[in-house]
Amino acid sequence: MGRLAGRGMPSRLGRAPSRLRFGTADAAVRGGQAWRRWYATARWRKLSAEVIADAGMRCEQTGVPLIGRAPAPDSPVVDHKVPHRGDPDLFWDRGNLQAVSKAWHDSVKQRQERRGDV
Repeated sequence: MGRLAGRGMPSRLGRAPSRLRFGTADAAVRGGQAWRRWYATARWRKLSAEVIADAGMRCEQTGVPLIGRAPAPDSPVVDHKVPHRGDPDLFWDRGNLQAVSKAWHDSVKQRQERRGDV
């Protein structure tokens, strides 16, 4: 295919999108939410794995075994007990983290945060 380049034949494939961007996270960074990238770091993956292991693979709110894979309701989510809102000290504080099920996090916890209970 390289032999045809420059012979008046435009490429029909177009340009491949860059794989160096984080997509919506880039928009969030531009919008002042650079902390969203913290979730993609090796440090976060290690910390969250420790939190889940310390909880014995059980939801700390309901006791449900955390055996599913996302987006299953019984998949593990590491939740910030007190919302960090971009504060790095709260984000990385091991004492502020708990292992919960996706179902609990996406329903009960989100309602609490919308109401301002946490």
